[in-house]
Order: sequence, then structure tokens, then C-alpha cells
Amino acid sequence: MITLESMELGLRQGEFFLEYLPTISLVDGRCTGAEALIRWRRSDQLTIPPGDFIPFAENTRVSGTLTYWVIETVAVELTPWLRANPDAKLAINIPPEIVGRGGIRYAADRSGLSEFTDQIILEMTERGIPDMMAVTAINDYLSTGGCVALDDVTLVGGGNLAVLARCHISIIKLDRSLVSQIVEHEPAPAWLESVTALLRSSQLKVVAEGVETQFQLASLRAAGIQEAQGFYFSPPVPAAEFVAFHHKTRGS
Repeated sequence: MITLESMELGLRQGEFFLEYLPTISLVDGRCTGAEALIRWRRSDQLTIPPGDFIPFAENTRVSGTLTYWVIETVAVELTPWLRANPDAKLAINIPPEIVGRGGIRYAADRSGLSEFTDQIILEMTERGIPDMMAVTAINDYLSTGGCVALDDVTLVGGGNLAVLARCHISIIKLDRSLVSQIVEHEPAPAWLESVTALLRSSQLKVVAEGVETQFQLASLRAAGIQEAQGFYFSPPVPAAEFVAFHHKTRGS
């Protein structure tokens, strides 16, 4: 059973760990960075899917604790890699309720990640921008050289565009549910044409999530989408394996 107390106990007992999902350039096939993903393997060896415990933690005291733990762990595991690869990017998911409350900047300063402000991408969903305090904080962060991505974009309704209009976000990540619609009998679903038009009329960078087939890769590349993630390239892996993967794709 998942409770706030069991999650806090899990943190104290070292049950949480990170894996990194590589991000790949569709222009040249190189790894441009990764997304840090939190995992929970309990002391009884039962692995709890992120989709179960992350929503449970939202809007509770554990949400911020988990986020700050991720920031500190990223700093421990990947500071040498970030320093050696100044063009690489590392994405960290930020929950809705702590955006604009000052904690992210404090945690970055404390962990040392503030040294890499231009390499860290803060990822948040539409619901992560709930009020003007958050909007102001995001735009202030962007003005200092930071980078923010809008995650889980489904292109349904006008919410996505409303967020982009309120914040100067330059990266959107297409939800895997969209990419799964690219199949051989429908290589170009309607949304793909819309994204191509958006790319032609803006400076947005688009990242496609959940790429699993060569066919999807080809369609996304033809549409002009710049980057992608998914099992076609690599599953999420521990820090050392990610660093090796990055070096391999960079030819170093």
C-alpha cells in the first residue's frame, strides 16, 4: 500500500533511484542529453511504477521532497558529465505545486546544479502553471538562461497554446499517445501536419516521446521534428550506462 509515510520511509532507506532516458537528435542520430526519471524499489523488492506513486504524491508534502531528492541525486551522479559536455541537456520533471515557490532555485544552488543552468531543462505539464506566481517565476527563470519544456502535450483543446502564450517556453514534448498513432496504414495523422506547420511558423523545438519503431522515426523526421525519446533508441538506464551511451553516439 502506498502512503505518504511509506514514501518518506523509502527515501530514508535509499529505496528510490534514478534512471536516465536518452534524448536523440533526429537530424544526426546523436544523443543530446537525457531525462531523469525517478524509480522506487521497496525493501521487499517490489517495484512500484512511477505512474502509481507520482500522482499519489502530488499536492502533498512528499512532492517537494522527492523533487529536491532528484535534483541532489542528479548533481551527485552527473555533474562530471555535465561539466565535460557543455552542449548536453538534462531534463528534470517539476511538479505543479512547487513551481514559483522558490524551492527549485534553492535546491539547485544547494546541490551545485545552478552551475549548469543553461544545460538543465525543467519539464512541467500544463497543470504545472496554475497561477501568475508560477508564470512570473518561469519567465524569470528563462530570462537567466534557464530552459523550460512543456511536457505531455496532446494537442487537445487550446490549453497547450494558452500556456505557450503566457510563458516564453521554447520546447514542447509530444505525448506518447500521439506517436502511437503513427502506423503503416496511417503514416501522417492529422496532428503531425499541425506540428509541421507550427515548426515552420515558430522557433519551437519539438521532442517526440515514446518512439518504438523505424516507421515512426521516419515519419517524425520527415515532419521536421527535431528530437525524440523512446525504446527504439534506448530504455531508461542507470547513470553510468547513460554516460557510455552518450559517448558512443557522439563518437567519443
